[in-house]
Amino acid sequence: MVAKSKADNAVDPRQAAIEALLALCADNPWGEIGLADIAEKAGLSLSQLRGLYPSKGAILAAYSRQVDQKVLEGIDEGMAAEPARERLFDILMRRIDVLSPHKAAIANISKAFALDPLALTAWNRVVTNSMQWMLTAADIDAEGPMGAVRAQGLALAWARIVKVWLKDEDEGLATTMKEVDRQLRSGERWMERADDLCQIFAPFRRIAERSHERRARMRERLRERFHDFADSRRRGRDGRDDAEAV
Repeated sequence: MVAKSKADNAVDPRQAAIEALLALCADNPWGEIGLADIAEKAGLSLSQLRGLYPSKGAILAAYSRQVDQKVLEGIDEGMAAEPARERLFDILMRRIDVLSPHKAAIANISKAFALDPLALTAWNRVVTNSMQWMLTAADIDAEGPMGAVRAQGLALAWARIVKVWLKDEDEGLATTMKEVDRQLRSGERWMERADDLCQIFAPFRRIAERSHERRARMRERLRERFHDFADSRRRGRDGRDDAEAV
């Protein structure tokens, strides 16, 4: 039997910080957890923790990226032929499964963010980015202006789903699944209206784009004329200086 080296047994310090934060959040309010607490729990010095993450929020964002990766790694290829809503339903329920081991921590974090608008705004950016990946995984366009609208809409729906899930004590998560389905159906109707509005305003957007292009060309022509005028004045002045020198 081959003995394992210390390197084999070593815990990745970045992962140790994430696990320390989640463990602390499971038993303590978010606002009472300091960076020193996380470092101590992770077996790191403050200097080491600072080298890994700039803030407590950054550690949480790193956990969110890990969740994204685990969901994406488990995509069910057999869902490819299903309707978009069913594909997204499957992906969001898989996300719930990945989050389940840290339900207590997520509950405490959610309570804190609900009372802190600045933290909630910052967290919304993280969640919206995650939802772009979830949409992409469901083969739903998440690019461009409409993709950004879809991702933000799904982020808001996800917040409502998480709120229900945190109170759902049924092992089968029947209430959570019902809420996921409700939010996705509501989102479908909302996106249909958004697509209609997009089509209505598309001509105006093209007019605005053409107007912007015309203004840009006009600014460029004025800039060229100014440079020509400045060059002309400089040449005239140089000519007078030469004449006076003679």
